[in-house]
Amino acid sequence: GPGKVAASPEREKTDEKTHGKLVADESKNPVAVVQHPTTAKQPDSARREKGALAGAGSTEADGVAARCTAVPAKMSERMEPVDRPGNEPAGAPAQNDGAAVAGGAAVAAAAAGVVDRSADEVAIYRYLERLLNEGHGRWEGDRCPICFLFIGLPMNKHARMNVCCMKRVCNGCILAANLRGINDRCPFCRTPHPSDDASKLAMIQKREGKRDADAINHLAGQHYFGKLGLAKDVPRAIELWTEAAELGSVEAHYNLGVTYYNGDDVQEDKARGIHHWQEAAMKGDAESRHYLGTDEFIKGNYELAVQHWMISAKMGCENSLNDIKECSWKAERQRRSMPRH
Repeated sequence: GPGKVAASPEREKTDEKTHGKLVADESKNPVAVVQHPTTAKQPDSARREKGALAGAGSTEADGVAARCTAVPAKMSERMEPVDRPGNEPAGAPAQNDGAAVAGGAAVAAAAAGVVDRSADEVAIYRYLERLLNEGHGRWEGDRCPICFLFIGLPMNKHARMNVCCMKRVCNGCILAANLRGINDRCPFCRTPHPSDDASKLAMIQKREGKRDADAINHLAGQHYFGKLGLAKDVPRAIELWTEAAELGSVEAHYNLGVTYYNGDDVQEDKARGIHHWQEAAMKGDAESRHYLGTDEFIKGNYELAVQHWMISAKMGCENSLNDIKECSWKAERQRRSMPRH
């Protein structure tokens, strides 16, 4: 069954996801990651060190497994158009212009599947349609700045963050730089690597002063975990993550989502956390998309969960692929166990 969410340190370290937990990762300067809901296999890199999200049990998952495998049609194909009163053009005919006009409009509306909905329902449907139709490609910030290829997931395993320029360089480009004798400097900006925490903090703060969204996001993680000689200051971390998110940092949205969803050192607010994950997912963050699927699975919305997992799996999220395979396997097992007539 779907799992829990736990928290761990920063994304530059290896994440250690355990079954039913969410863990952290320094590549996103995080707080926690939603654990792979259906398998007990531990991932490659650790993300967060705390927090837990109670999920549905395996028994429940088995009972509904058959529904997990059916991927529904696109939301845009299932949604009905909205008939809003008062949207007629200035030259639209009045009701007394004839029964033929009214009857024709009614037939057309029925043929198109038009139904009256409240403004709130319309907004929800349209937002969900947007959520499922946007963010199918990875965020451009996931590219290596040297070779311009997308960094493999999890990124903290396949790349390293350089605090001098706040660029994440892939392992291949790091190896190429080392072979050329560039092993004591940043392979991107050629700045010598900092020798201590004070030097690292100074570099991050310099970029933060220039309103670099990645630097602000990274600095927030240091405040949250009390790293680089800073005292643990969660309110300051939330403030910085919020600022970074406003400046366009997808990772800041992700971190805020984890923090609020788990209630890690803040008042738990799952709706707010999900909103931040949705914002990140629509910009192409595969992990946020995966956790949206996990949340829907926990709620029992299995078809929607699979839709989210399909999107993130196509972007390279192995956990999403494993979840889909697990659902398919359980559905097949349930089908074979059904009595034959």
